[in-house]
Amino acid sequence: MLPEWLTEFIGRGGFVLYGVLLAALLLWSLILERLWFFYRNQPRLMRQLEQRWQQRGEHQSWQARRIRQYWLSEFRAQGERWLSLIAVLIAVCPLLGLLGTVTGMISVFDVLAVTGTGNARAMASGISQATLPTMAGLVVALSGLYFKSRFSRLSARNERHLNERLSSHQGLELRSGNHG
Repeated sequence: MLPEWLTEFIGRGGFVLYGVLLAALLLWSLILERLWFFYRNQPRLMRQLEQRWQQRGEHQSWQARRIRQYWLSEFRAQGERWLSLIAVLIAVCPLLGLLGTVTGMISVFDVLAVTGTGNARAMASGISQATLPTMAGLVVALSGLYFKSRFSRLSARNERHLNERLSSHQGLELRSGNHG
């Protein structure tokens, strides 16, 4: 099921790497979903909202402003979807790595207790179990951190852009003298 290199890596790093792997799979699934949303779905949604706003007969009433505000709020909510879960997974991955460090050090101490300091090979296995999960958790977290930051910026930028586009249509109406 898993590639041989991954099975070997998990074998050297200990059972905690299964948790890191699960968190990484979930994190990257969410990242891919957000990439798809920001580069495929959100531009289409922006055009649809802009067209709906243009088709409205008036833009100045209290009701029109509330509709615009509602659309912007929904747009923001869709842009920020899953970002909190991505942030949680980013925080959890190093903690899972730390758990792997602790379990690996326990293995090292067990070897020391049983054999003393003479069995370097057995100690190396425990040290591997202590360092690999930490490295894996940090690598997953760092890669996720980049995308979380990118998605936050994209969401805010696209919301500002939509706000400006809807405001510019409102301004065009004001300049043309149609005050609904």
